[in-house]
Amino acid sequence: MLGRTLRRIAIAGLVLLAQAADVTGPIGAGRRAPGFALPDLYFRYHDLADYRGKVVLLEIMQTRCPKCQKLSQTLEKLKSELGAGVEVLGVVNPPDNQQSVAAFIDQFKITTPILFDCGQMAASYLRPNPRQPQIHLPHLYVIDQQGIIRAHYDPDQAEALQPEALRDLVRRLLMEKHQKR
Repeated sequence: MLGRTLRRIAIAGLVLLAQAADVTGPIGAGRRAPGFALPDLYFRYHDLADYRGKVVLLEIMQTRCPKCQKLSQTLEKLKSELGAGVEVLGVVNPPDNQQSVAAFIDQFKITTPILFDCGQMAASYLRPNPRQPQIHLPHLYVIDQQGIIRAHYDPDQAEALQPEALRDLVRRLLMEKHQKR
């Protein structure tokens, strides 16, 4: 009961925040990624600006979501394959908490940071509004080395996304950086 109430409060907060910002839908490719500084399970803060120079795969997720679980495992494998030029960050909102994230990390052997948001960061990316008040998960953002969103995958696209296609996109972004030097 309490979890459902917290979820409703979080969604209401996201809608109010979006209305105040007068936004019209999810941020798509080609726009600067909104900045954030969020804590992980160990209270270490991760600032998006600290990852400048790397390709960031940003998953807005929930630990109990089967699609999110599958995408997190795919991203974990990609990170291990592609190495130091790539960072994977997961972001959760209530009702997820320290216990649910710790269990998720343990169950799925996740080594990449999972960050805690209270809705503001997610709202800045997903931009809910009165015409689109519901948020379905996961969402995946591919952010290039300069902090520009190069791809956005909504839940249906993220579920259908082939790991090879994502790997190819990230490799292209990594190659672009080397060609600009």
